[in-house]
Amino acid sequence: MKKMLLAATALVVLAAAPAFAQDKLKIGMSFQELNNPFFVLMQKTLQEEAASIGAEVVVTDAAHNVAKQISDVEDMLQQNIDILLLNPTDSAGVEAAVKAAKDKGVIVVAVDANASGPVDTFVGSKNRDAGYMSCKYLGEALGGKGEVAILDGIAVVPILQRVEGCKAALAEFKDIKLVDTQNGRQDRSVALGVTENLIQSHPKLAGIFSVNDGGAMGALAAIQESGKDIKLTSVDGAPEVVKAIADGTPFIETTAQFPRDQVRVALGMALALKWGARVVPKEVPIDVRVVDKKNAEGFSW
Repeated sequence: MKKMLLAATALVVLAAAPAFAQDKLKIGMSFQELNNPFFVLMQKTLQEEAASIGAEVVVTDAAHNVAKQISDVEDMLQQNIDILLLNPTDSAGVEAAVKAAKDKGVIVVAVDANASGPVDTFVGSKNRDAGYMSCKYLGEALGGKGEVAILDGIAVVPILQRVEGCKAALAEFKDIKLVDTQNGRQDRSVALGVTENLIQSHPKLAGIFSVNDGGAMGALAAIQESGKDIKLTSVDGAPEVVKAIADGTPFIETTAQFPRDQVRVALGMALALKWGARVVPKEVPIDVRVVDKKNAEGFSW
C-alpha cells in the first residue's frame, strides 16, 4: 500500500509539472550499467516521464566502473543539469560526485542503490526483504531440508542486503545447509560456469538462490544441462525469467522489483524539491513481490 501511495504521489507531482515548469529542466541519470533489462526499462520510463514535462534527459552508463561514473557525473555538471538521478556502481566510491553535484546546487536522488554523501533522498527496493522472501520460498519448496548454495554478485549494498536476507531465511530451516557461496558477478556467462562448478562440487545440491535474474539465467542453463533436480530462485522479475517460471522449468520463483515505480518516485521526489518542497523522506522503500508459477502468467514490470 505504501509503495502504491508513493507512486501515486510521484505521478501527481509529474502531472502538475506544466503548471510549475518555466525554464526547461535538464535531468541527468547515471546508471551502474545498461546491459540489464531492469535498467533499460528504468531508462525508458525516465525518458517518457521527462518528455511529458518537456524536460531534457542526459543518460550515461558507468559499466560498473566507479571512475567512469564520477567522470560521467562531472560531464553532466558541465552541461548544467538541474537534477541528478544516481544509480551508483559503488555506494562509497561515488561520494565525491555527490558532493560535487550538491556544491553546484543540483538535486541528487540515489536510485536502486544508495550513495554516500549528501544525497537528498534514496528510492530503492526493499532488498533485504527480497532476499528473505526468495530464500524462504526456496526453503519451503525443498520441504525444509537439503543442501543449497548462493550465487552472489558485485558487492554493492542491494546485493549485500539480498544475501543477508537470504541467509536469515535459510537459518529458519534447521535441516537446510548452506554449503557454498560463489560469485557469478550477476552475469549470465560467468554464472553459467560458476554454477557448473557448484553442481560438480556438491553432488547433493538441491537448491540455488541467485542475487539477480541475469546470473540466474546462466544458473538455469547449467542446471538443465546437468539433468539434476535443483530448484532455483532469484530477485528481479525480468520477463524471460517470468516466462521460465511459467513454463515449469527448475526456476521456481523470482522476487520482483519495480523499476518503473522506482524511477517515477525518484523523479517525483526530485521535482518536489526543485519546485520548493522543504523536505522529502530521506529514504523511500519500494515493496517487492513474489512471482511463482501461480501468478507468473499475468505478471510484468
